[in-house]
Amino acid sequence: MCDILSPMERSVVLAIPVYNEGPRVGAVLEQARRHLSGSILVVDDGSTDETPSVVANHDVQVVRHEENYGYGAALRTAFRWAAERGLQWCITMDADWQHEPGCIPLFLELLGPTVDIVSGSRYLNAGLARDEPPEDRRWVNQVVTELLKAVTRYPLTDAFCGFRAYRVEAVEKLSLQDSGYALPVELWIKAAHCGLSVKEIAVPLIYHDYGKGVGARPTRERLAQYLAVAAEVLRWTCSS
Repeated sequence: MCDILSPMERSVVLAIPVYNEGPRVGAVLEQARRHLSGSILVVDDGSTDETPSVVANHDVQVVRHEENYGYGAALRTAFRWAAERGLQWCITMDADWQHEPGCIPLFLELLGPTVDIVSGSRYLNAGLARDEPPEDRRWVNQVVTELLKAVTRYPLTDAFCGFRAYRVEAVEKLSLQDSGYALPVELWIKAAHCGLSVKEIAVPLIYHDYGKGVGARPTRERLAQYLAVAAEVLRWTCSS
């Protein structure tokens, strides 16, 4: 790619939260760099495997948590890092090959003054799907997505896809608090409360089961947590 950054690329950071992704993160970073000449930030959420040494071999910025604080905490660190540097946009993607780096330019094309969040959806275009997720994960996603659609009036089709672009100034105003996988629930309710504009774009549905993360928790436990967070945030919106 060209070494001269466009004005858009100078205003964007690609943030990748990482926890024990040593076998995969190097290749993900290589592919991401093919599609973005600007800043790439790795938020290492307390990895205990070879992740730090792998990441050190790449031209990226790194923030490391001394402990594993959670997916939401890693995203909040990324937003804060971008805000402190005056960047306008933060694109987030995962390091486990469930997000296609080749889609990064699709997000870049949509960044502009009329949108605050560009959210990837794995269910907007079924023709792009490469895999089938476990039925329990898809069911939880559908239940919570329908709930959030009713509460926020956003026409969401995928509440939990982590492949997104955020206007940094807008997302910082939300004062997000959740440190785990329920952060999207908090995000959507607060975004609607604050009047943020949202656009979904289709991305491939890719599923790899590495036996960790959200999929390692029982279905009912995950759903109960998401509903509890939704209730807490809704109470906050009613009182603010």
